[in-house]
Amino acid sequence: MLPPYYSMVEEMRTYKFKLYESKNNRYLKRTINTSAVIYNHCIALHKRYYRIFGKYLHPGQLKKHIAKLRKRIDWWKQVGSQAVQDIIERIDRAYVAFFERNKKGVRPPKFKKVKKYTSFTLKQVAGFKFLGGNSLKIGKRVYKFAKSREIEGKIKTLTIKRDKIGDLFITVVTDKEAEPGLRFTTGKIAGFDFGLKTFLTSSDGEEIQSPLFLKKGMREIKRLNKILSRKREGYGNWNQARIALAKAHRNIANQRRDWFWKLANHLTDRYDYLFFETLNIGAMKKLWGQKVSDLAFYEFTKILEWVAKKKGKVVDYIDRWYPSSKTCSCCEHKLEKLPLDVRVWRCPNCKSVNNRDKNAAINIKRVGASTHGLQLLDRDLEIVRLIA
Repeated sequence: MLPPYYSMVEEMRTYKFKLYESKNNRYLKRTINTSAVIYNHCIALHKRYYRIFGKYLHPGQLKKHIAKLRKRIDWWKQVGSQAVQDIIERIDRAYVAFFERNKKGVRPPKFKKVKKYTSFTLKQVAGFKFLGGNSLKIGKRVYKFAKSREIEGKIKTLTIKRDKIGDLFITVVTDKEAEPGLRFTTGKIAGFDFGLKTFLTSSDGEEIQSPLFLKKGMREIKRLNKILSRKREGYGNWNQARIALAKAHRNIANQRRDWFWKLANHLTDRYDYLFFETLNIGAMKKLWGQKVSDLAFYEFTKILEWVAKKKGKVVDYIDRWYPSSKTCSCCEHKLEKLPLDVRVWRCPNCKSVNNRDKNAAINIKRVGASTHGLQLLDRDLEIVRLIA
């Protein structure tokens, strides 16, 4: 068993709540639309400045210029100064990322349609105030939101976001003060192998099947897509058909996310160290397309990392090029080739029979443990081999 330990954790927390339908919501939607106009104007200035001077437009200069324009253009004033600064900083971060990566296929920030622009952010408690209960004051107007839990910590930013359906959500980011907490451990280590047929296979022999929410809802998606294709954009019931399709997609995404959170809590309650292989998601999508998108490996790992950090557990990844499937977990003999359709194989060295996924999970566990300087008991590996 690994001993319990104390930790000082300084965390940034994010809370998401849905705003109730109200007549005041139209003002927030107008603010988002105006933010889109300011965003596109800033992009145009960046492009023009580079074309004329061959230099990058510094965000400080752009902030001063936009501040002068806001004095002349009255309807730009409905977007607060803090929100305008966030727009400029968002563009600056996108350009910095573009110049740093500078790879084929990576593009600089581009113009966005007003209808597809989704959010604006208020910082430093400027322009908003929580009135207690589920009431929130933004500007001069009060809004109600579905408060599912209490907000803890010092509020840093508030983001108002519009989804494809037109519903509004608020995202609150807080900075919680560091608190010493006693983290009890289970003393268990596990390796996990991702798969297309089995979502996760653990080194303990447990197989976790994915519900494949998109596959289950594909009949409804196709039906709604067919209805939308028969409508002419801007005429008749086109918008109602579009919203119905967007709701179906949102329902699938919510179901998948809920399952991910439950699975992440289940795994972090059982294990202290969780090791995974590093996946090339882009290449997997080219090979298997929609199936990989439905499994959403990347989204799950990000949720798992967050839950593990909160509970004081460790999530780590082994090298992408380590041959976890081709290496025998009993004698560490490595095969030269192992086709994808071969699910069970016999080691030519020790004659042991290996299940492809379980064998890979055991190897991932061994490599991850050695990376962190952890010792594995031989009897634990023997138990896993008997299960396999």
